[in-house]
Amino acid sequence: MKWGTLFDVARAKSEIEGLEEESAKPDFWNDSDNSQKVLQRLKGLQKKVQEFETLCAEYDDLLAIIELGFEEDDESVYTEGAQMARAFTKKYDEMRIATLLSGEYDRNNAIVTLHSGAGGTESCDWVSMLLRMYTKWAEKRGFVVEILDYLPGDEAGTKSVVLQISGENAYGYMQSEHGVHRLVRISPFDSSGRRHTSFASCSILPELDDSVEVDINPDDLRIDTYRSSGAGGQHVNKTESAIRITHIPTNTVVQCQNERSQLRNRDRAMTMLRAKLYELSLAQQQEKTQGLRGEIKDVSFGSQIRNYVFHPYSLAKDLRTGEETGNISAVMDGDIDAFINSYLVMKSSGRI
Repeated sequence: MKWGTLFDVARAKSEIEGLEEESAKPDFWNDSDNSQKVLQRLKGLQKKVQEFETLCAEYDDLLAIIELGFEEDDESVYTEGAQMARAFTKKYDEMRIATLLSGEYDRNNAIVTLHSGAGGTESCDWVSMLLRMYTKWAEKRGFVVEILDYLPGDEAGTKSVVLQISGENAYGYMQSEHGVHRLVRISPFDSSGRRHTSFASCSILPELDDSVEVDINPDDLRIDTYRSSGAGGQHVNKTESAIRITHIPTNTVVQCQNERSQLRNRDRAMTMLRAKLYELSLAQQQEKTQGLRGEIKDVSFGSQIRNYVFHPYSLAKDLRTGEETGNISAVMDGDIDAFINSYLVMKSSGRI
């Protein structure tokens, strides 16, 4: 069986051995940030190997059922075999898709920014719906979701939110979501029950570690503190623990209010700033920019990558790949793997 080569299991096992040796060193926890990254990488690799071994066991079970079906000519055995074959094929396809994540930053955590666009309060509510959708998708994969910054809508919903999704290949999967998302539904905020169209933008950046050099002159930074407006209890709301950093030469602004500690918020904000400045530097090389972040479009009509229609019919359709489903409720509950997988297949073939 050549699956081990396809899924690069030997390399994964070798790296697991090296990471376990590193984590056993006496000074391993001296650098907590590095320790967390090592353990996160180790967990991801162990999960990959375990999934591969489970897949092999399920393949053997499937062959046994097929053989039994031929021997006994039993209809119930045929039915069970067909169910097992569908489940096996789905799992195999998911693991095969993961092998397409070979980009320089695909393995990294993802920094996701959602902004409301045209549509007012309806658009702010749409951002909250997307936030819930991505959170549920991430949790199903065992990823960790942290809200780094949050700006509520004037009346309801969310004007903008920055979150970090941490886990193996988080950026690799989430890169497919970069762009404008369009919602069509009967607005709950319209007393006349009219149909509304609203938009939200989704920006995806990889979290960069210290190995990626980004030249930031401290004299070019303006750092402001303010009181958090998000959740977190009395501490974050009564002290100026939130941080806003402005990179003056490029007018790039980032902010973080998630942590109780001002120092910790500053560290997280600097991480976001490094990612944004690195993105700007890549903008001079168009082909790399397309691979890292994708084309930037206005948050309005004609610029969306995906439509979500609740009325007069139910449909979620990706305009780049043609992937679509009528089960809009499942999509909003985080079932977006079909969209992600279709994007990755087309991207690997050079069609996107």
